[in-house]
Amino acid sequence: MKTILMTGAAVGVGTHLRRELAGRYALRLSDLRPMKPLGRGETFVRGDIARLADMLRATKGVDAIVHLGGYSVEGSWPAIQRANIVGCYNVFEAARRNAVRRIVFASSNHAVGFYRRDQVIDHRVAPRPDSRYGVSKVFGEALASLYADKYGMQVMCLRIGNVNPEPIDKRRLSIWLSPRDLAQLVAIGIEHPAIRFEIAYGVSGNARSWYDNSNAARLGYCPRDDSERYAAEVLARERPGDARAELYQGGAFVHLEEVENPAAPRGKRKGRRT
Repeated sequence: MKTILMTGAAVGVGTHLRRELAGRYALRLSDLRPMKPLGRGETFVRGDIARLADMLRATKGVDAIVHLGGYSVEGSWPAIQRANIVGCYNVFEAARRNAVRRIVFASSNHAVGFYRRDQVIDHRVAPRPDSRYGVSKVFGEALASLYADKYGMQVMCLRIGNVNPEPIDKRRLSIWLSPRDLAQLVAIGIEHPAIRFEIAYGVSGNARSWYDNSNAARLGYCPRDDSERYAAEVLARERPGDARAELYQGGAFVHLEEVENPAAPRGKRKGRRT
């Protein structure tokens, strides 16, 4: 059984992915906060991705890394830089030094959020980030490309939409990713023998999708879920939003300056809506 390091495992996407991958891999979970209880096949190593020494310790002896850690919303530049720029570099560099060749990088739809909603885009479009957070994900994709080309690493970048058991609003009907479809994509990133450097969209097979996800299909992705089954209920409760947000795929990220970081420990969730 392969041992997989999952950074940022304590909240959000990590909680869904832990459940879906249980029993398939030995999971080494890493986060700033303690994680209890652990499931069967799980171990925990506390670590700050902004500290290279922590990442050297966390990555030692693993077969692959699923890098979810970082600042997960729009924030101040110092916060984004520390977690998503320095932190991302540390994960890749620690992997290189410890001879871990396989990484699944959690990029984001916000790397291309300034494309309009009436456009269908694929993995080959030029980046159009909608935020400092989106810029950090473009950086991560570029870093992944460098480490693949220069050091022979095998990296799959997933431009994740929104991971939830159900889509929660109209925008997410287009970008929803069910937990089991997420797990399928991550397993492809870990297992597919031909991956060198790939970009795919982390979305389910949504009828309303803004993405041509043929690159994921080429790698064997067959999504099991479609947000359309929830559409009537979601649209019935939808209310008009900001006109700029409604125009672009990135939604509110195109105009918000800083929001509360859901991954921060309680008492340190700084941020404000504008």
